[in-house]
Amino acid sequence: MARKWIPHHEVLLLAMVILLPLAQATAPAIFIFGDSTADVGTNSFLPNSKARANFPPNGIDFPHSRPTGRFSNGLNSADFLAKLFGYKRSPPPFLALNSTTLKRRSFTGVNFASGGSGLLDITGQSTLTLMKFGKEKIPIDSLSSKSQKHVIPFGEQIQQFSTVREILVDAMGSKAAKKFLSKSLFFISTGSNDIFGYYYSKSSVSKEEFLGSLGATYENHLRGLLNLGARKFGVIGIPPLGCCPSQRVFNITSGCLEELNDLARAFHPILDAILWKLSSKYEGMNYSLGNSYEMTINVIDHPLQFNFKDEKSACCGAGKLNGEAFCSSEANLCLNRNEFLFWDLFHPTQAASKLAALTLYGGPPRFVAPINFSQLADAC
Repeated sequence: MARKWIPHHEVLLLAMVILLPLAQATAPAIFIFGDSTADVGTNSFLPNSKARANFPPNGIDFPHSRPTGRFSNGLNSADFLAKLFGYKRSPPPFLALNSTTLKRRSFTGVNFASGGSGLLDITGQSTLTLMKFGKEKIPIDSLSSKSQKHVIPFGEQIQQFSTVREILVDAMGSKAAKKFLSKSLFFISTGSNDIFGYYYSKSSVSKEEFLGSLGATYENHLRGLLNLGARKFGVIGIPPLGCCPSQRVFNITSGCLEELNDLARAFHPILDAILWKLSSKYEGMNYSLGNSYEMTINVIDHPLQFNFKDEKSACCGAGKLNGEAFCSSEANLCLNRNEFLFWDLFHPTQAASKLAALTLYGGPPRFVAPINFSQLADAC
């Protein structure tokens, strides 16, 4: 894959942002990769992207009710994981590091996640119909030109990380940078959009062949990060996609779409095997794999135990289950947001994201294995 050229003045500015307070950092740096579940504003910098959330009522529970580009009423799981490691919230998006307003920001890491992206470069870059409103179908992403940038796929996110690594090596030296990165945490939440794309494409490729190919792509991306110095991986698996409000609307009983769930569930052991294989080949690699499927199903099956009163509907939307339209200023908005599992068509509420982060950080092997994220930080 061709490397993206970055102007010299932007590299210098990025270096200033990263290195100015580097010596003051005590907690491990955090690098976040993935899709809209971890995006904290990347797509706001992509003028042609349709997968954006930088408008109200998104962010209604964020400080000053500010829409930040997070697909949430407030913080997302990336933020809460960062908070558990001692930071205020997720590190900033890579694309925001070109702003002079960030010169004094402490280097907590970088967030590369981009809403709508996936493991495959094509994911998020083509028209994909995922929902309907009444009798009309609405595309989640529409294109007018393939040359326009709509999302940052996982492969390009790794290229962006390579730029950050080069700055660290230039400033710290190769040996110190290698040690720094080996102690850093690499959180990854991706793959859902690829499975959505396959399911709705009605492809003739078999489920087994598709998931095997997707796993091979995931492995190649992980090898890329390993070759750049990453050693501690906190990987979040695929949730029960068929239980999103936007998918329940296709079920006459408002139940989950089990065919879609089957794809998500079947990918988990593939990912588990990949991580185990890589950890046996790369010296010093440690990983935690969060079983997002089990975590979410447990909440759906026992919502009241987690103080949720509605595990099916979107808090912000319209139509059946509020799941037939995007969250916007014209949408229906629930008042009791902490009692909803879902914020919009696809994404969890701030309350659900906090629960997920707490489970990943300190949960038992049923939900995160072979060690949890807290143990990952301490692993040698």
